[in-house]
Amino acid sequence: MRLWVCIALLSTVLCASADRPGIFDGIIRAGQFVRDAAGGSWDMLRAYRDMREANYKGADKYFHARGNYDAARRGPGGAWAARVIRWPFLLPHSDARENWQSGISGRGAEDTRLDQEANEWGRRGGDPNRYRPKGLPSNY
Repeated sequence: MRLWVCIALLSTVLCASADRPGIFDGIIRAGQFVRDAAGGSWDMLRAYRDMREANYKGADKYFHARGNYDAARRGPGGAWAARVIRWPFLLPHSDARENWQSGISGRGAEDTRLDQEANEWGRRGGDPNRYRPKGLPSNY
């Protein structure tokens, strides 16, 4: 009986320390990517909600940078989510948003360009506080 217990323990230790086949590593990396992408999407949504809640004039660039920064820090999946998800309606492609902003909303192409600059700044790991306006409450 003791011999079988020793063999079982030795087998467990050997299996645990053995290299995993490449397919398992790929599955694990894919799972991490999906988890990071979901977390990055949540970061973008949280920043958008905070922007709407704050309703603070001139703070939109800060929230753009913060959402992209938080998402990109999660890893490759979060960085992917930051590139794919666009403001203000979290549209999956920026062309629709830019057409809406430039043509219908009256904000213009310059505001769109500045929003995209803030997005890129956050994705590259730049400090979002660069865009933080004076007077914005500290809870944001």
